[in-house]
Amino acid sequence: MSDMLLCKLFNAPCNIFPKKNKDNCENLLKALKELGFDMDKNLEAAILLGKDFIQIRGGPFPLDIVFAPDGIDSFDAAKNRSKLVGGKFPCASIDDIIESKKSSGRQRDKEELPRLELFREELKKES
Repeated sequence: MSDMLLCKLFNAPCNIFPKKNKDNCENLLKALKELGFDMDKNLEAAILLGKDFIQIRGGPFPLDIVFAPDGIDSFDAAKNRSKLVGGKFPCASIDDIIESKKSSGRQRDKEELPRLELFREELKKES
């Protein structure tokens, strides 16, 4: 199941966890512009610098860019645990999503945990 579908289920913005390096940040900015996201100089600078957490609400859908998610040790480790959706779109493992929500300490994340844990159980049944 894709992150976009999870976002619809939980009425939340889409989250992406890009690798933080110069080329990737430049490519991300270019792609977001091509997709129609509204960019100002501050937002562009935040993306190019790889700011830990960036929210974008002006565009085709709400988007959170998280260069440093809570509870995730590294991009490479998370990528190794990710699952391909549709054979080409990497999606964070449900275990990483749950760990990040637990580590954040945010009330909304705490409220989402029971649903995510139920979802994890359903995914295990499908495997």
